[in-house]
Amino acid sequence: MLYIALAVAAGLVGLDQLTKFLIDSNMTVHDSIPLIGFGDTKVLNITYERNTGAAFSLLENRQIFLIILTAAVMLGMLYLLLSRRIRKPIYVWCVSFILAGGIGNLIDRLVRGFVVDFIDFRLINFAVFNVADICAVVGAIGLLIFVIIDEVKDHREKKSKKQTDGES
Repeated sequence: MLYIALAVAAGLVGLDQLTKFLIDSNMTVHDSIPLIGFGDTKVLNITYERNTGAAFSLLENRQIFLIILTAAVMLGMLYLLLSRRIRKPIYVWCVSFILAGGIGNLIDRLVRGFVVDFIDFRLINFAVFNVADICAVVGAIGLLIFVIIDEVKDHREKKSKKQTDGES
């Protein structure tokens, strides 16, 4: 199952890079194409932006730092997966999604010197993002949720066992 999750992650990296290549090849920076709108409200657009920072342009123009940090975190996650320190299937999938996102944006930083962002959801005031960002966020939120669920289950089991042991 680990290798299937890693293969899916590789496929997601490929999808991310393909979409970025198509945007970079066919649009100029700041161009915007509305996809979904309601009246005058443009809800979903393809808007080409170049991000030299991390999420929400944090650490802008710190490419070397972002490359080193991302590479170190991705190598650490890959090590944890391949050494089987992460065993639970849902955790493996979540970490694989985080890997896909991190590697997709790392490739951009190494090859282009910036990250190509293009998904522009304007229903709320939100940053323009890409497929890699979606992967990283879905994986991180999933991991957070499942770790919390497991911790709650463990706490309840320990509490129940303690009560059972106390009654004996």
